[in-house]
Amino acid sequence: MFNAIGAYVRGVEWFNRVVGRFAMYLIFVMLAVLLYSSTSKTFFTPSIWTLESAQFLMVAYFLLGGAYSMQLDAHVRMDLIYGRFSPRTQAVLDALTVGFLLFYLALLFYGGISSTHYALEYKETSYSSWSPHMAPIKVVMTFGILLMLLQAIANFFRDLAVILGKELP
Repeated sequence: MFNAIGAYVRGVEWFNRVVGRFAMYLIFVMLAVLLYSSTSKTFFTPSIWTLESAQFLMVAYFLLGGAYSMQLDAHVRMDLIYGRFSPRTQAVLDALTVGFLLFYLALLFYGGISSTHYALEYKETSYSSWSPHMAPIKVVMTFGILLMLLQAIANFFRDLAVILGKELP
């Protein structure tokens, strides 16, 4: 049983590492889009697609990189008291509070699936003058939320191993 959990944690963390490292470079794509936007507004005809494209890239950057951030424990945390606890006590607190995170992410995932289904079924477009289809970014958002949900479960298993004093294989 512990080998299966270890395989799950390794698989999820490997996949999130690959996706997270890809997502890190989306910031440069977004910067290029914004640079083009500024240049085109100053010297040429303004583009109608740049602002919304930058917003979509930022959403992808945050949501696809979220699971990797969770894996690296690089997210924001109020650390005034928590940082003084032993690793085992920290793992106990994390294991107790992960239920709230899982509930929140499960609701987000359910909403993402529903919203993506709607966007695909009705060919939903944005209300802007560019009017891009919303389905691609909603698929990316739902996928990013799923990765965070899987990483939260993997973090729970890691915390459980620390609590039990065992090493994940």
